[in-house]
Amino acid sequence: MKRWLLLVGAIIAEVLGTMALRATVDTPLWVIGVVGGYAVAFTLLGLALGEGMPIGIAYGTWAAGGVALVAILGAAIFGETLSWLSIIGIVVLVVGVFLVQIGDGRPKKVEVGNP
Repeated sequence: MKRWLLLVGAIIAEVLGTMALRATVDTPLWVIGVVGGYAVAFTLLGLALGEGMPIGIAYGTWAAGGVALVAILGAAIFGETLSWLSIIGIVVLVVGVFLVQIGDGRPKKVEVGNP
């Protein structure tokens, strides 16, 4: 559970960093948010990997979650276009990551005393 919380934090930080990156177009001071957001995102992603999360699942979830949220927030905050084709692409990304996650057929480790 801890690794998933770290990954969610990494996704949120990456999205905030990317939104700050877009905001630098109008206000260069937002570069502070870009650097901070990405630093936190990569740190949390590394910690999630350190907790045993497989890199394919971690990176796929992080990247797809970031793309989907940035596209939606870009449309909501900056008035960028989000076409039906874009929405279908986001759905395909989410489904693809889900398939990668359920396709991870490695046997789960069970430690003595931890079912």
